[in-house]
Amino acid sequence: MAESPIWLISGVPGAGKTTVAIELCRRYPKAIHLPVDDLRELVRSGLANPLRWTTETAHQFELARRNAARAAADYADSGFAVVIDDVVREADLPQFMPHLRGRAPRKVLLRPSLSEATRRNRERTNKSFNTDVLETVTRRLYPTLNEGCSGSDGWLVIDTSEMNPAMTVDLILASSLPAGQDHLTLE
Repeated sequence: MAESPIWLISGVPGAGKTTVAIELCRRYPKAIHLPVDDLRELVRSGLANPLRWTTETAHQFELARRNAARAAADYADSGFAVVIDDVVREADLPQFMPHLRGRAPRKVLLRPSLSEATRRNRERTNKSFNTDVLETVTRRLYPTLNEGCSGSDGWLVIDTSEMNPAMTVDLILASSLPAGQDHLTLE
């Protein structure tokens, strides 16, 4: 039986992380989606606002990432494909790696154009807050993610500006197959 993959999907707000993660999960017989934001939002008192970055905000992200990695390892050990979605750079990986029990995540950066990401954020309906605030965050994070996640670091970088989620997942899976294998096989 092939080892269950752990995927790490990154990108700015509006890149399509959650939508692609859900579509990627659909391609496996057993899969779990672990959005780091959802883990952070389980905090019922004292949740640090990610729009005002503080030491506490950094601490809460680290806690959520550590717990996502622990859950990912447990589910992968039980035969589930795992898809973690987070705004994460290569420099943030030490928050995950010790908790993945030696498993190397398959790292994917969704990188639509900045104008496409900001357009998607303006049109979002899946957030409980005014998404206008995401434009500033997206503009601030865009160059950081582009510099902090490169193909030379093992990231698969995909311009999703003109791709739908199914096309994106097709490319992700095709790009991650071992040489000579033309389809995904899970036993």
